[in-house]
Amino acid sequence: MFRKAQKSLSKARICLAGPAGSGKTYSALLIAAGLGGKVAMIDTEHGSGDLYSDKFDYDIHQVHPPFECNKYITAIKEAENCGYNVIIIDSLSHGWSGQGGLLDMKDKIVQAGKGNDWSAWRYVTPLHNQLVETILQSPCHIIATARSKMKYAPEEENGKIKRVRKIGLDPVLREGMEYEFTTVFDISSEHIASSCKDRTSLFDGQFFTPSRETGRKIRAWLESGKPKIESNGKVAFNKTRKSGTEDNTSFLKAITELRQEMSPEIFNSVCQEYQPLEELTNKDKQVELYNKLKDVADFAVTTR
Repeated sequence: MFRKAQKSLSKARICLAGPAGSGKTYSALLIAAGLGGKVAMIDTEHGSGDLYSDKFDYDIHQVHPPFECNKYITAIKEAENCGYNVIIIDSLSHGWSGQGGLLDMKDKIVQAGKGNDWSAWRYVTPLHNQLVETILQSPCHIIATARSKMKYAPEEENGKIKRVRKIGLDPVLREGMEYEFTTVFDISSEHIASSCKDRTSLFDGQFFTPSRETGRKIRAWLESGKPKIESNGKVAFNKTRKSGTEDNTSFLKAITELRQEMSPEIFNSVCQEYQPLEELTNKDKQVELYNKLKDVADFAVTTR
């Protein structure tokens, strides 16, 4: 019923919030490149997602108004079925405040006399919850962009206005939506990011320009609980970790993959003293068995 918690089984949930022109789309593509694998973009920004096709390798699906939740959900599911590793939603704000978005839907319910400003939410909230659950349950990394509410702040020098800066405030999402993400970056009009929420603790107190390295850091953090494969293909775990009864999910998966490289008779013979495998939780025994199987598999390749 229970298993040991393992963050390597999790996927990144990242939100990039900023004013128009802050570089949210470009930053999302950089981070996606760092996370690795095939990238799909769900574009609600009138085709602006195609502008970076000369710099990145990704596929795109353009969503046209009305920006209904089911369009986002269908696109996410299709990307999952097609084997993408990273899904960029650019932008999630349209599903909230755009034409046909949730706020628009709520207003139309009120105008049709089917409810007031309060009771109309009973029709809208389930749709929003369904979209949130689709994002959270996805087996893909998800990066969502969101427009920020803006205000303009004049900067003075010697009593004269030197320039007027755009300052991003809260993201244009349903209140509390940002807390569903692993990491939320605020991006300024100067393309500088800072984290307003970060479960990884990798970016606390930092101000930086998003890059591929940002995605690599997040990927390394997520994968830090996986076994390390050395250059010879054998497993070596961090020496500082304690041996004993720890989670064996990822390790048994590696053993299962080796099963495909040898006959069932040989595999069962090597594993005989370690059976039943599903109860093999001792880390030292796991490493020992994997390395034995790896030796047999390598020998089989060299003798073909």
